[in-house]
Amino acid sequence: MIERYRTVRKSGEKEIVIKKSRFIGHIKPVESEDDANAFIEDIRKKHWNATHNCFAYMIGERDEIQKQSDDGEPSGTAGKPILEVIRNQGLKNVAIVVTRYFGGIMLGAGGLIRAYADGAVAAIESGEAITRVLHRQIFVELEYTWLGKVENELRSREVRMGETSFTDKVMLECLPLDAEVQEFMSWMVDLTQGQSLITEGEQLYFIEGE
Repeated sequence: MIERYRTVRKSGEKEIVIKKSRFIGHIKPVESEDDANAFIEDIRKKHWNATHNCFAYMIGERDEIQKQSDDGEPSGTAGKPILEVIRNQGLKNVAIVVTRYFGGIMLGAGGLIRAYADGAVAAIESGEAITRVLHRQIFVELEYTWLGKVENELRSREVRMGETSFTDKVMLECLPLDAEVQEFMSWMVDLTQGQSLITEGEQLYFIEGE
């Protein structure tokens, strides 16, 4: 799994008007091509009477799935600029549809490229770009006598924390960066003088800064 990537927090849409044409940018975070295609189809059904529903999506750790469509606009004036905006903003696992309702004024090829790019930017603004960072669950079981010291050190180190359970011993769910797991576990062994039981859990993504 990739250590960090930019995507959007949520689905969203935002409308802009350029020379009387309405451009509505729609965006959704997606995990697969099926997700992207279902989203595109939903927008097409919602805006069945639009002049065009142009789209692009980029999916995968290495951006291995990419697709675009001009949906009847001149070749290269709609889907490509949408895809370029996704690429230039460093986003992954997103699908964007820009819906156009023609306003009666021709924009020309250059005008269309700018308009669809602006529609994609508007969509991204509505979806709120975020960075997702890969962490890993590390469960630390220890005696109560260690709890105060370990919690203080974890706070000092600014380690993300999950749940803490209390039975005959304490179980801490620590969530260090996945890239720093081995260093973290060695540090915990030293901190507790080898008197803790440490086990690895799942890899999980969290939003950076939250």
